[in-house]
Amino acid sequence: MTDPDVPVVQRSIVVPVAADAAFTAFTDRFGDFKPPEHNLLRAPIAETMLEPRVGGAIYDRAVDGSECRWARILVFDPPQRLVFSWDIGPTWELESDPDHTSEVEIRFVAEGPARTRVELEHRNLDRHGPGWTGMRPAVAGDEGWPLYLRRFADLVGAPVG
Repeated sequence: MTDPDVPVVQRSIVVPVAADAAFTAFTDRFGDFKPPEHNLLRAPIAETMLEPRVGGAIYDRAVDGSECRWARILVFDPPQRLVFSWDIGPTWELESDPDHTSEVEIRFVAEGPARTRVELEHRNLDRHGPGWTGMRPAVAGDEGWPLYLRRFADLVGAPVG
């Protein structure tokens, strides 16, 4: 979807691994493909962790030990899907009110024994309130979710054309 007033961003990529391997790599190695420059901390990121369970978090830990928990795991359903909250508001600061956060769903759709379509949907952006339409191009653009998917594909093997 490209309409800037639609509160949903959808992107996908096909990778040359089985769905269970894609899911495991995505959840176990999230910090290996998350761009380190995507950082809300005052110090460089030492690691990004995804806690693989409902109620877990996605957080960055800086080299100085400070942490930024910027997502909550809402659905953990291996190897089909992962859903997490996006607890970052339109001013790129943490949002503590769950009613003002959006959701990111990742689906792993087997297209064969060694081919998986990874579908990403970032939805309910309008829940962030005023300013959400300015955030949409950032998450939809080349340096947003498409960058995450390209880096993930590079991690597990070149994307399938």
